Amino acid sequence: MTPTTIAIGSDHAGFELKEHLKRFLEAQGHPLEDCGTVNTQPVDYPDVAWKVAEAVAGGRCQVGILVCGTGLGMSITANKVPGIRAALCHDSYTARLAREHNDANVLAIGGRITGTGLVEEIATIFLTTPFAGERHARRVAKIMEGETQRST
Repeated sequence: MTPTTIAIGSDHAGFELKEHLKRFLEAQGHPLEDCGTVNTQPVDYPDVAWKVAEAVAGGRCQVGILVCGTGLGMSITANKVPGIRAALCHDSYTARLAREHNDANVLAIGGRITGTGLVEEIATIFLTTPFAGERHARRVAKIMEGETQRST
């Protein structure tokens, strides 16, 4: 697997799974930017999601990974940042299609609903699956175009 620079973050509900995932990704040789949180004390997930999404949108990191209780709040928040296509993935199939069809650049995971073995599989597939382009490129371009047209 080619090393990918990853911005990673979690709220308190996703902290333990994030820490597991960090060890797994570092062992694979991926450089990480940990955007928080640093423990299981309650934090507001939007604060972390903004940091990860901005690191990706700004080009400091190639992709982002967000972990909260369900992954829902993180994915909703990250998708508010222009240039971000965050995908909530529950299994290897959704991770593969998020990359192939949607060129997703942020992976959101539910820390309370995803086990360690499965999160390793999801992250690996997300990081190694290329964007299919072709008909999907036209659709992703429409998403990005709509993002700027509807931001008023």
